Amino acid sequence: MKNLFPATFFVVLAVSTMAVGAPAQGAADNADHTSPSYDMKPQSLLDLETMQKKFVDLANAFPTDKLSWRPTPDSRSFAEVLLHVSGERYQILALMGAQPPAGFDGKTFEKSTTDQGKIIEELNKSWEFAKKAISGMSNADFAKPLPKLGPDANAGDVVYILVADAHEHLGQSVAYARENGVVPPWTVAAKKAAEQKKADTQKE
Repeated sequence: MKNLFPATFFVVLAVSTMAVGAPAQGAADNADHTSPSYDMKPQSLLDLETMQKKFVDLANAFPTDKLSWRPTPDSRSFAEVLLHVSGERYQILALMGAQPPAGFDGKTFEKSTTDQGKIIEELNKSWEFAKKAISGMSNADFAKPLPKLGPDANAGDVVYILVADAHEHLGQSVAYARENGVVPPWTVAAKKAAEQKKADTQKE
């Protein structure tokens, strides 16, 4: 699990390179000139905000005496996974020039605490950092070339990597929770809503 970021990064860059490569011969006549319908800035912020809430909800629901639980000796603990999520917001966005907070050390951050309150605080702080960095980007900033990351890489690729990485670790966190008998709070809420709807329908 510890080395998934580099793999994810290069897969995304490979896909990006194929997507923006030169069109095949004769394809220019059939080029799609329709304006893009996907605005990455609000969509990425909405997606990241939704996942942020789920990370915090899981952190609150996880038993405090199980925060150091890990599926195997060489895997991250639940606390380390959540701190990893926080730390990667700084580290991934740094690839496009966002400056991590003073004193942040990516080498020690994941093991810096097992305190539930502090973990949630770090999730909130790093989310505010990510939200500010992405909200402050213009369309030109998203398209800004980053040749050090690949011949066709740009800052928008970095935001996409952050979103993809967050989804990966949310799935990992849910698996950790389930292994410890914790049902994700949003699943509990959805089940209650469905049961209430069923009860209301039966009354009609």
